[in-house]
Amino acid sequence: MGDTLTLLRRRLPPTGHWLGDMGDFWVFGYGSLMWRPGFAHTEIRRARLHGFRRALCVSSFIYRGTPERRGLVLGLDRGGSCVGLAFRVPPGLREEVLAYLRDRELVTRVYLERMLPVRLEGGENVEAVT
Repeated sequence: MGDTLTLLRRRLPPTGHWLGDMGDFWVFGYGSLMWRPGFAHTEIRRARLHGFRRALCVSSFIYRGTPERRGLVLGLDRGGSCVGLAFRVPPGLREEVLAYLRDRELVTRVYLERMLPVRLEGGENVEAVT
């Protein structure tokens, strides 16, 4: 599996590829990022993502199952809304955090890295990477 992971990681876009330099940014966690983010952040807020729901909709051999018999992991599916946590990341850690998230979450290129609007508890709207 190590060779497969190496090949898959080489296909990932370079850090900062489409997100540009936007100063502080937010990361929306709806699964394991909520209890084990693994990256430095300065603030955590409860948040809701509208238009997507949390679902066991991604088949994976990386974190569940095997290449022959894949397991299901959480992903975002269209429709509804999803409550999760939004993590504020300072600009000086931007590249490091994005590289970490890509290494952790985009291993098989099943997940789509996107900036989506989330509503923070209290009503503030921010763009967050999902």
